[in-house]
Amino acid sequence: MRVDDALAQGIQPKRGGTLTTIVNPEPPVLHVGVNNQAPTLIVGGKIFQGLLRYDAKLNPMPELAKSWEISPDGLEYTFRLQENVKFHDGRPMTAEDVVFSIMKFHMEVSPRARGVFARIKEGVAVDPHTAKFVLSAPFEPFLLMFDVTVSAIVPKHLFDGQDYRQAPAVSRPVGTGPFKFVEWQRGNFIRLERFADYWKPGQPYLDAIIYRVVPDSQSRRLALESGQVQLTQSNDIEPFDIPQMRARPNLEVQTTGWEYFGPLMWLELNHRVKPLDDVRVRQALAHAINRDFIAQRLWFGIGKPATGPISSATRFYDASARMPAYNVDAAKKLLDEAGLRPNAQGVRFSIKHLSLPYGEVFTRLGEFLKQSLRQVGVDLQLESVDVGSWAQRTANWEFDTTINYLYQYGDPTLGVERSYVSTNIKKILFSNVAGYANPRVDELFTQGRDAADPKQRQEAFSAVQKLLVQEVPLVWLMEMSFPTIHDKKLHNVITSGAGVHASFDDVFLA
Repeated sequence: MRVDDALAQGIQPKRGGTLTTIVNPEPPVLHVGVNNQAPTLIVGGKIFQGLLRYDAKLNPMPELAKSWEISPDGLEYTFRLQENVKFHDGRPMTAEDVVFSIMKFHMEVSPRARGVFARIKEGVAVDPHTAKFVLSAPFEPFLLMFDVTVSAIVPKHLFDGQDYRQAPAVSRPVGTGPFKFVEWQRGNFIRLERFADYWKPGQPYLDAIIYRVVPDSQSRRLALESGQVQLTQSNDIEPFDIPQMRARPNLEVQTTGWEYFGPLMWLELNHRVKPLDDVRVRQALAHAINRDFIAQRLWFGIGKPATGPISSATRFYDASARMPAYNVDAAKKLLDEAGLRPNAQGVRFSIKHLSLPYGEVFTRLGEFLKQSLRQVGVDLQLESVDVGSWAQRTANWEFDTTINYLYQYGDPTLGVERSYVSTNIKKILFSNVAGYANPRVDELFTQGRDAADPKQRQEAFSAVQKLLVQEVPLVWLMEMSFPTIHDKKLHNVITSGAGVHASFDDVFLA
């Protein structure tokens, strides 16, 4: 809830105190844009800000931009900036910093943002508090691109003319957020402190935020239970520990705050590996896996079964496009039709599974998938690797199957199409590493991307969802949420569709 909501309930915001929380795993850097992994975005969201933020229904709300206008032809976006905004080094933030951040910084460091911002024909600072962007053609989801996790506003004077990834400001980040970077003891903690010249009068309420680095999951749980930390988020606490956390009277468990990201988890299939190139085999695998069990018994209700390639939290989701239901007999029949008869040991074929090394729950998921596919005669051989090896092998197509999950950023063009269009078959993580190609799918995603009318976009995206659930290029497993668990003395933790990635300028201890 926002501060006004707290006041309405008789809860008076209190100034002071230090929030101790956890970051896991430890990020490589803290500069949003230079690195876009979840831990960087969570910590960096307190240091940096975007022009906008978004509510749970993905409606834009003011942040560094206090208002905005879109021209009738959908080509010009004009942002009126907040006044008296300063960077942590004392320099004022102006429209020049905004134009530099969008047109140069993120165009260089962020592959996903670059694909959208390349549509900008011109970016100009009309005056110190007005920035205008002119598109080469209308792009309906453009306004969803201005969250801090996508396009944080950075100081031009600290980056212009330098290698953006190696500039000194990368190691000592300087933003406009309510908290400034103070100290980082690698392997131990990151300390942020209240920025006295923050542009919102009287905020932030907290004096400091300390992010402790705690690699062991049980140690993280004990730190929360004992009160050593007041907040955990994302993958900090294993899903199977959540029921015990819900039972503790001093803790609150929330699963909202992921609407902007819409994370969707799937079984990644390498179409270059036979027989995964056969649509009947892929359909059979989908039939063989009980997605309700995954959501309820492995994740304990933190998320819900996937129905297709687009999360129900993402715009243009079509509930009528549903992937093959759990049906073991149907799976066996399809494998028979594909000519994959079981041998004397009951095995039709063997494939390898590269386990996702993100915690115990993913190890359990691998074991469940092995058992599930064994029921239909598929031998799934599990491989364990570290995070770096998983990323390298997945990016280089050196896998048969693996688990992956991607953020959808509120719109199929921004976060879904990249996994299915043939133009994005690249040896790059979070691209179309499966190698799936269908000219009609490419065409429909292009239509949805380029249409200015939301109705036309819905038609295209509905059609592509119905086609994808027939072809099953990936086996979608679960719409993910992540538990945010905090001491009930901590207020205003989840106030937007970006949850714990927000600035925390109105979070307080009382």
